[in-house]
Amino acid sequence: MRYILLFSLLTTLLFSSCEKGVEFKLDEVTPKLVVEATIENGQAPLVYLSKSQAYFSQIDLTALANSFVRNAEVYVSDGILTHKLKEYTLPVGGGLNFYFYTNDPASPATAFIGQLNRQYSLRIVAEGKEYTAVTTIPNATRRIDSVFWKPAPTGNPPEKVALMFRGYDQPGFGDYIRYFTKRNSEPFYPGLNSVYDDQIIDGSSYEVQIERGVDRNMSNPDGYSFFNKGDTVTIKLCNIDKATFDFWRTMEFTYASVGNPFASPTKVMSNIKGGGLGYFGGYAAQYRTIIIPQ
Repeated sequence: MRYILLFSLLTTLLFSSCEKGVEFKLDEVTPKLVVEATIENGQAPLVYLSKSQAYFSQIDLTALANSFVRNAEVYVSDGILTHKLKEYTLPVGGGLNFYFYTNDPASPATAFIGQLNRQYSLRIVAEGKEYTAVTTIPNATRRIDSVFWKPAPTGNPPEKVALMFRGYDQPGFGDYIRYFTKRNSEPFYPGLNSVYDDQIIDGSSYEVQIERGVDRNMSNPDGYSFFNKGDTVTIKLCNIDKATFDFWRTMEFTYASVGNPFASPTKVMSNIKGGGLGYFGGYAAQYRTIIIPQ
């Protein structure tokens, strides 16, 4: 009888505890500078600056437009030349603008574009604070041998195809990549998991499916990873350095963990020094286009 009473008591306590509301009081945190800066072989440096948002902030186009940091001093150096970037305005409709920094045509003597096997430094002075970062455009060592397609697995619509990639990884660990795909007139989108190392494929030829890149502002329907017959697809495969790999590896793990109460906490690894968030990344890009017949 004692055991029955004890069991009843524990059951009552359990269910009453499940009904108890839990409230979290988050500390007020001063917004931080968020840096999204890239330099690619054959391209000018490109820098977006914004302010971080509170955890429960409502994010819409107006909030995003208002978060941009204006009138900053942004410098990029290749070790020989140091160029001060110019701020540009990009109208996005509804009276809203986005802002970015890139080469200033008024200072052509110091302007440059990215080159393979070169290190670059970034210096930002914004709102009385200074931030720095360093990145490298490595060599394009992850070779694209061929791109082809095959029918998607059974259960998918007949127009769906899987895009396949054959490549070669040179011997020696440390070949990090990030990939993007462009379908027809769409922009380049990164894969849902867009960064990979060579721990398994080091020094070998390999064949993998290239999943379609995703717009993270949109929900992904079933079969999102496949392409359609009739699509023109361009693959952008980029060698990146370890810091860029670590940033996107931890960022994409965080994306995947949103809403999962059992996920382990993750700290996004930034290479921005001075208290900012985000990253400065170098990309050694190569491209390959395929037209999938109807």
